[in-house]
Amino acid sequence: MTPEALAELHRAAFTVERPWSADEFRDLLEARHTHLTCAMHGFALWRSVAGEAELLTLTVDPQHQGRGLGTRLMQRWMAQAARGADSAFLEVAQDNLAACALYARCGFATVARRPKYYARHDGAADALVMRAPLGAAPDPADAAGP
Repeated sequence: MTPEALAELHRAAFTVERPWSADEFRDLLEARHTHLTCAMHGFALWRSVAGEAELLTLTVDPQHQGRGLGTRLMQRWMAQAARGADSAFLEVAQDNLAACALYARCGFATVARRPKYYARHDGAADALVMRAPLGAAPDPADAAGP
């Protein structure tokens, strides 16, 4: 995907937070340790340095959300990251309940909170810092229970 296509999809999906520009995506893609995992209608942008992976953004076209694409993207980037990293982390707005649930199903647990990190029209939302081990990532289907 081109930086322009990434920015367009990000803009469609991120309506509460400021979407990233094509220039920002271009800069990230040119960075040495940044990786892009693509799927039809979505992508995960992440980096891996010194045995640790960080999810920078996970984006799914709003018209295709709720169909398991986010889960599949999580599984793919985590498997790719596990080739060179032992753990992964991410930041997510605490009010992004769908993302928080997805990350928890994929084995992430909250390890820290950054108060009032994300600007909102009516104030601010805390950022949750979440971490997961890599290599033995749980199958999100297992979290659903019987």
